[in-house]
Amino acid sequence: MNFSHPLRFSPFYQSRVWGGRRLETVLHRTLPDATTPFGEAWEVSDRPEAMSTTAEGVTLNDLWQNHRVEVFGGLKSDSPCFPLLMKILDACDDLSIQVHPPAHRAAALGGDPKTEMWFIAHADPCAKIYAGLKQGVTRAQFDAALQNGTLAEVVHVIHPRTGDCLFIPSGRIHAIGAGLLIYEIQQNSDTTYRVFDWNRVGLDGKPRQLHIAESLASIDFSDFEPAMQPAVTNGTLVSCEFFDVRLCSTTEQLGHEGENLTLAVTQGQLDLAGETFRAGDFAIIPSSMLETARRITSSSDDAQWLEIRIP
Repeated sequence: MNFSHPLRFSPFYQSRVWGGRRLETVLHRTLPDATTPFGEAWEVSDRPEAMSTTAEGVTLNDLWQNHRVEVFGGLKSDSPCFPLLMKILDACDDLSIQVHPPAHRAAALGGDPKTEMWFIAHADPCAKIYAGLKQGVTRAQFDAALQNGTLAEVVHVIHPRTGDCLFIPSGRIHAIGAGLLIYEIQQNSDTTYRVFDWNRVGLDGKPRQLHIAESLASIDFSDFEPAMQPAVTNGTLVSCEFFDVRLCSTTEQLGHEGENLTLAVTQGQLDLAGETFRAGDFAIIPSSMLETARRITSSSDDAQWLEIRIP
């Protein structure tokens, strides 16, 4: 195989009761049908239910298992699959208030830990994010709110703006509110415990399953009023043990020869290795790509992208 160029994959679209059509109207995608509310596009996924595959028919898992050095630079990991999952989320209604299990409890609960981060690609003026608890909320107050259907009143509310970023470690209670288009970078896990779902029904007309016991065992009840993360040195938004995500707009090339990263264009467009990448495009930059192939040959004035690395 030739790993001298960016590797692109076809997205998997997931219908969600809270989804919409902004993947079509904002990112100019052609969606699978004309009416379904699509809430998620899985862009880089090494999962059996949604396996990313190149135009040549090569799966992300094959790249991870059999071409580790050429694509990922010999990244040291004993994971049987690519350790990250990358999505675009279109929230036209509030998501459930939920939590992902922390590593020290996930196995006992029958799930997998999931730490993630959100980059806000678009925010409506009144959009909200729920994250962490309001300052001073006690476990007794939380339990009472859960019982009387007022859980949203004890969860901290943030009013995000386009370009903001939020880190969601496992154990942090959270929910994406309506009016947000989000790039999500996360551990390769699909374990989510819903603690409250606004008393609504799913696309099948039935109430969606809640996971009260698992949620209560997972929530960090000392996590009060988290804030958005501003970009720091080198545009870094989040740097944790699972991923390093940087927001870029002026660099002249993507990393260096021998380095693997994933490109996710959030705004505008750029030209690289003879290809054009527009808002919504993801691509793995193989470690084998030469310095010359990594140079951005042109870009729009508003071009902006994420560079995602595995530490």
